[in-house]
Amino acid sequence: QVQLVESGGGLVQAGDSLRLSCAASGRTFSGYVMGWFRQAPGKEREFVARIMRSGADTYYADSVKGRFTISRDNANNMVYLQMNSLKPEDTAVYYCAAGSWFSGSFGDYNYWGQGTQVTVSS
Repeated sequence: QVQLVESGGGLVQAGDSLRLSCAASGRTFSGYVMGWFRQAPGKEREFVARIMRSGADTYYADSVKGRFTISRDNANNMVYLQMNSLKPEDTAVYYCAAGSWFSGSFGDYNYWGQGTQVTVSS
């Protein structure tokens, strides 16, 4: 079992950067694929980025490719989402998730954090 706690959200202006962090508990953190998802008001939760267990492979949604970078530190049970060149359309609650499959479907992730709000003003 894994418990996930996100942090690092906030209110920024368009063009700014933010780094989200997700702290995981549990000795088997390195055994999970980790993902970031987001949900804007009135919209469905959508995939943002994912990273393989070793950190060697990553995958991004087209909407964030080239601007966001996912990374992980298995020694410290952390996963990060560096977000650059933020846009107002990036405004959402961002969730960290852990799963067994290298998937972009939220149904394939078993454990979720509580979310952290990111608001980008124009």
